[in-house]
Formats: sequence, structure tokens, C-alpha cells
Amino acid sequence: MKSFKIISGNSSLQFAEKVAKSTGRSLVECRIGRFSDGEIQVEINESVRGCDVFLIQSAGPPVNENYMELFIMLDALKRASAKSITAVIPYFGYSRQDRKVRPRVPISAKCVSDLISTAGANRILSIDLHSAQIQGFFNIPFDHLYASPILSKAWLAEKGSSDDYIVVSPDAGGVERASHFARRFSCDMAIIDKRRSGPNKAKALNLIGDVQSKVAIVVDDMIDTGGTLCEGVRTLLDHGAKEVYAIATHPLLSGPAIDRITESPLKELWVTDTIALHAQAQACSKIKVTSVTELMAEAIMRIYDQASVSLLFDKT
Repeated sequence: MKSFKIISGNSSLQFAEKVAKSTGRSLVECRIGRFSDGEIQVEINESVRGCDVFLIQSAGPPVNENYMELFIMLDALKRASAKSITAVIPYFGYSRQDRKVRPRVPISAKCVSDLISTAGANRILSIDLHSAQIQGFFNIPFDHLYASPILSKAWLAEKGSSDDYIVVSPDAGGVERASHFARRFSCDMAIIDKRRSGPNKAKALNLIGDVQSKVAIVVDDMIDTGGTLCEGVRTLLDHGAKEVYAIATHPLLSGPAIDRITESPLKELWVTDTIALHAQAQACSKIKVTSVTELMAEAIMRIYDQASVSLLFDKT
């Protein structure tokens, strides 16, 4: 009988190796090179004919390069007669561009979704989309995983529960995400009212909720330049919070993010390994990484066995 195989692009090699090990497999041998002009060249050195293949490639920085690798690898697997191809995209790049916010702008997340389907994906598996509606951009099955059970369990194991905790959403759009953590921590929730003046530019205006003498835990799906986070930390401390921590699934940490986090009064930033940390981020003592590879591995095995993925969250 044919079994499933796991293959990885360059952006997620370490992540994919851990996932493959958890499923009792090795990664499919693959060579990803470049022509002198920068064109991507892919060569799969192992037969995948008739196999269910899971291609792991996170779309973190450099996002365009990583997506192009994904498209070409999908095409290579399709032409190699794989039975089915699941694109495992731990971080779905372009997810912030999920609607028209002004006239004459694209819905880039929809454009990327079409490219993934056209390249050959039969199913998508991702973690903590910036906007859940992106699932509707695809006409193929989409399994959406959540990191909140893993992150909250890790937090409670190390920090324990406390009546002093309050979970904070950095904006109105993240209320549902923050409420999941608030229920798991059995604590209240607050919301920062912010306004955006442009990409990666936000200003906190008001705070909804009482954080006086509380340990505030800011919960978000991603940390990019760190501007929104650091602005929120200052707002919470100005309103009387004792300490401020942050939990985010995807550590993009681009531009001045590490310098901002290091210089800010933020105590710790908890993230997952959906995006590989660059050297500067690895050296930052405030950043703690919790792995979601076991979650991803079990989801892959459930998909292959045609078992329920939602039961995975009932377990955690």
C-alpha cells in the first residue's frame, strides 16, 4: 500500500524535520537550487507516484521567495503523479490583505489562494490565520488549526494560573482570539482601541477594561515590526498594569522588531515555531518559543487516515 510522504521547502526545513520525525518518517529527498539569474530550480529525488504528499512551506520572510518555491514544488509534485498534495502552510503570508480597505487595492490573499490551487494543491493546512474568512477563498478543503491550546497549556505549566491575570486584545479584530485565552486562564479580558495610519503604523487611543494592578497578557496572531505591541505595552503600563507579557503565534519579527522589543518594558514574548527565528531573534532573551510540530504531525496523520481534525482540539 502507498503511504503518505512529507516534503519541505527551504523556509520550514527544521520544522518539517520535527513533524516528519513525529510521524515516524523522513523527509522526501529534494534539491532546491537557483539559476544564476535567481530562478528557482526544484528536483525531487524520490518517487511520489500514487502517494499522499504533505508539502510544508511557511510563507514568512522573504514571503515572495517562499511562495514561489511553494508554487514550483506543487507543480513538480503534480507532474510526478502524486495521488494528492496537501499544502501545509504554517504561516499564511498575505493574510492581512483579505479585503478591500480602500478603492483600487487588490485582495492579495485571494490572489495567493488562486495561485496555490492552480499550482496543484488539493488541500490546505494552516495555523492561526490572520482572518478566518480566507478559508472561503479556496474551493478545496482547508483545515485551520489553532495554537491557543498549545500556548495556553505551556503558559500554565510554567507560570501557573493567577487572579492577577488579564488577557488583552491589541485591537477589536482580535477579540475572539483573546477570549479563547481568557477562558483558558479563567480571567477577565481588555481591548486596546487603536487606529492605523498606514501599513505597520498604529496608535493606541483608548483601553476598554480595567488593568490596574494586573499582569496583562497581550494576545495576537503575529508580531511583525513590533510597533503595535510596544505601543500597547506602554498604554497598559500607563493604565496601571503591573507587568506586560505577550503571546503570538507567528514571529515575523521584521525590521526594527527585535530592537523595539529589547528596549521596551515588555517582560516576555511567547511565540511558536511556525516561522524560523532569525539570528537576532534567537539571541533575544525575552523571546520564548513553544513548538507546534506535534500538533501539526497529528493533524497530518488524521488527514491521511480520514479522521476528524476537530477532535484534536477536544483533546487539548
